[in-house]
Amino acid sequence: MAALPRQEPVPEGDTIYRAARTLQKAIGGKVVTAFDTGLATLASVNDNTPIVGRTVEHVEARGKWCLIFFSGDLILVTHMLMSGSWHVYRTGEKWWMGRSHMRVAITCGEYQAVAFNVPIAEFHTARSLERSSQVPKLGPDILADEFSVEAGIRALRERAASHPEDEVAVALLNQRVMAGLGNVYKSEVAFAAGVNPFRQLCTITEREMEAMVEAAHKYMKANVLDARPRGASGEGIVTYTGPRRTTHAMNRGDRVWVYGRQGQECRRCGTAIMMRKQGKQARSTYWCPTCQPWFAAEGQSLEAPVGKQEKLAGVRRKASC
Repeated sequence: MAALPRQEPVPEGDTIYRAARTLQKAIGGKVVTAFDTGLATLASVNDNTPIVGRTVEHVEARGKWCLIFFSGDLILVTHMLMSGSWHVYRTGEKWWMGRSHMRVAITCGEYQAVAFNVPIAEFHTARSLERSSQVPKLGPDILADEFSVEAGIRALRERAASHPEDEVAVALLNQRVMAGLGNVYKSEVAFAAGVNPFRQLCTITEREMEAMVEAAHKYMKANVLDARPRGASGEGIVTYTGPRRTTHAMNRGDRVWVYGRQGQECRRCGTAIMMRKQGKQARSTYWCPTCQPWFAAEGQSLEAPVGKQEKLAGVRRKASC
């Protein structure tokens, strides 16, 4: 029986990578036997150029985008944003969500891939994808086989040269700088490198850039390990389970260094973790003011940014991507 990909509350590059890997195992190389969609734009393409009968050539992740390549030069491009998810079922198996949440359902014989609550889903040809204003403009994909720390450092260096006033955490979230990092990793990577997330890029040293890229690569790679049990055969679909982790702890509450830990003691020095909204989209950023000291850029206030420290007891916060 196929496992349902369990996803964190906020899809980031690791989530999409695992989703693409699972989809490739389930439907890659197989002929589409049924196609359904709740989106008019996709239905129109299906009416004019039917998906049934095409082969799913391969599935891949590019940063936070998932691309399904069909024969006949057709590519389904999806982005989860904050609420979308791909599930894999045995054909005919009951879905874990209602049909009203279905956006795309692709059946290939034994398996069915279903996209729920996916806010962005578009069909492209190879040429139209090249002209897309978003996907081709991505920076180096941290989880790509060809990614290197040197490429990541170069991307940060180039951004610092063109946008020296960018704040570190904002730059880490910028998919055109490096693709894949989301709100959780943004805070965790800055902490691992000992860099205050509100510093401007013009204050960041080459060594600090290297530390951030190395942490980003290490954390994300660790969270996409195949969860197939040791000694298991290659049959079936096995997916990663459990929330993402940046520490070595296995307990759910101890899996991250700073993210979501506002008001709690820093795991390294005991200082209360701070939280503050950052950037135009007001994303939550978490940091330790002791482990991540402040260095002001020329003309900036020498006073370090201050965030909220009180712990929001009894309140379940909704994370932002």
